Amino acid sequence: MKKLCLILGDQLDHAITSLQKIDPQHDLILMAELQSETSYVKHHQKKILFLFSAMRHFALELKKKNYQVVYVDYEHNENLGSFFQQVQWLHSKHHFAEIHITKPGEYRLLKDFQTWQKKLGTSVILHEDHRFIASAEDFQQWAKNKKSLVMEFFYREMRKKTGLLMDQDKPLGGKWNFDQQNRKKWKKGLTFPKRPIFSPDAITQEVITLVNKHFSDHIGTTNDFGYAVTRTDALKVLQHFIQYILPNFGDHQDIMQTEEPFLYHSTLSLYINAGLLSPIEVCKHAENAFLQASVPINAAEGFIRQIIGWREYIRGVYWHFMPAYKNRNTLHATKALPRFYWDAQTDMQCMHQSIQQTIIHGYAHHIQRLMVTGNFANLAGLSVQEVCDWYLAVYVDAFEWVELPNTLGMALHADQATVGTKPYIASGAYINRMSNYCKTCRFDIKQKKGEDACPFNYLYWNYLIKHKKHFAKNPRMAMAYRNLARMDIKLQEALQKQAEQFLDTL
Repeated sequence: MKKLCLILGDQLDHAITSLQKIDPQHDLILMAELQSETSYVKHHQKKILFLFSAMRHFALELKKKNYQVVYVDYEHNENLGSFFQQVQWLHSKHHFAEIHITKPGEYRLLKDFQTWQKKLGTSVILHEDHRFIASAEDFQQWAKNKKSLVMEFFYREMRKKTGLLMDQDKPLGGKWNFDQQNRKKWKKGLTFPKRPIFSPDAITQEVITLVNKHFSDHIGTTNDFGYAVTRTDALKVLQHFIQYILPNFGDHQDIMQTEEPFLYHSTLSLYINAGLLSPIEVCKHAENAFLQASVPINAAEGFIRQIIGWREYIRGVYWHFMPAYKNRNTLHATKALPRFYWDAQTDMQCMHQSIQQTIIHGYAHHIQRLMVTGNFANLAGLSVQEVCDWYLAVYVDAFEWVELPNTLGMALHADQATVGTKPYIASGAYINRMSNYCKTCRFDIKQKKGEDACPFNYLYWNYLIKHKKHFAKNPRMAMAYRNLARMDIKLQEALQKQAEQFLDTL
């Protein structure tokens, strides 16, 4: 009897575990562009375009390898809208002996898949996702009996496990972490290499037409789409990054600049998360560049840490604490998401720049996500659920396993201090130090209060006052509260009043 392999849109890897169980001569592969997966949040137009085009190219590659692929496109007359309905439809025709699926990256899908065996009356086998270094069980074992889950210690375990940047059991360079060298502020005169841009082929053009027809009310546009949609082209992006961009990545990974969305960032996350590149191969390219003296160790280590440290850690947190994790809201933030998160129409230049490039590209780098849009959301007490849904919708590289802990935990500090022991909040001074945004902003970065004061300034102090009971005993917040204690009480009251008035206008 035949077997079926269901391949999801973020599993576009020829070595994916479920595919290894399939005989090309007898078994079937199912891939589908589903309404349920495009609508649970209104995903960015370029995100849908990237995934659908990459899926179609991947299906074509499988067919060239003589696999039998049933590809249900979005307009297929038998597209039933959900994974279960689509599998049930195919199962009714072929009566599969086994259905093979690599474990998905979202809790809601895993719970759904786990009900199928009973519903379908056949064997449904869920395989581990080999693309991750640590399985969910590995992370649980590491986390066992720990009072706090410190990413740095988990990262060191991943370094030992992979052997990356290691000399036997010692870290190359004598240190595990070179992050102190990676915080240089913005300065004039920096130049940024041009990026590889891939013109849409016939397949991508068809998807552009489809997205324009069905998803025109979603954020973004399909204009000027230039992302890679095949492994071959994704490898070109990787090679270009290693050669031309990585040498400067470490020093300047935290800077922001007007009209410069990519700077020294790799943009490889969308290819890694979709399966076109493997995390380990990407890290090995960076390691080799260091070993060949092409890049400094702070650049190679910082980049590798983001992948085998942070990325793996965040996935571990997601699976360790779900489903309750998604409902956490430590600071009781409930204010509705302002309209400017969707249209970038705000006088705050940092917010305008970060959101406008998100609308155009479906991309913003980690400091923009954390210290601009995330920082504002935290300071303003915006609805945790709405903010998390926004981050999941607007970024091409966003899937819930990676988006949720980064947003809920890191950006909003809403997860009971699981991911971070302190909130990542800052006044406008930080944004001014790390960018040139404030130079053309209508607000004055130097003013704490008044009509022209930067909103980040009075929102920052208001946040500290509002949440004093929660944070005052946190040793990592001691300096902030010492500064607050020195502030005149009338000034504190004025800052609170202005913050409240500003928030009422959102």
